[in-house]
Amino acid sequence: MWKKLRSNRDPRDTLLSELKKEFGPYIIIGTIWLKRLLLTYPRCFFGGMVGLLAVSLLFSFTLFLHPGSKAKISTEQVSATADDSFSKIIAITGRMQETIVLKKTVDSLNRKPQLSAQDSARMIKTLQRLQQLLKQ
Repeated sequence: MWKKLRSNRDPRDTLLSELKKEFGPYIIIGTIWLKRLLLTYPRCFFGGMVGLLAVSLLFSFTLFLHPGSKAKISTEQVSATADDSFSKIIAITGRMQETIVLKKTVDSLNRKPQLSAQDSARMIKTLQRLQQLLKQ
C-alpha cells in the first residue's frame, strides 16, 4: 500500500551547501564590499557603534523604565484570594460528590423492574436535586 521512497542523494549535500552553491558569488561580493567599506571608514563605523550603545543605554534607563508598572499586592489580599479559591474548590468538590451519589441512586432505581410509590417520590426528589446542582 505505502511504497517506501528511496533517495539517491549524496549525503554530503546539505541545505547549507546547496545555498552556498546557489548564492555563494553574491555572498562573496557582499563580504568584499563590506570589508572595503569598513577599511575605508573605520572611525565612522566605530562612532556609529558607540552612538548606538549610548542610545540603547539612554533608552533602557529612561524610556523603557516603568516604575509604576509593578503592582503591589499585600499579603492580606493574597491570603484572602487563596482562601476564597480554596473554598470554591471545596464547594465544587462537594457538589461533584453529591452528584455522583445522586446518579448512583437514579441508576439503582432504574434497575428495579417496578417502582413503588416511595421509589417514585425518591426518584423525583433525586432528579430535582440533580437539576439544581447542574444549574449551579
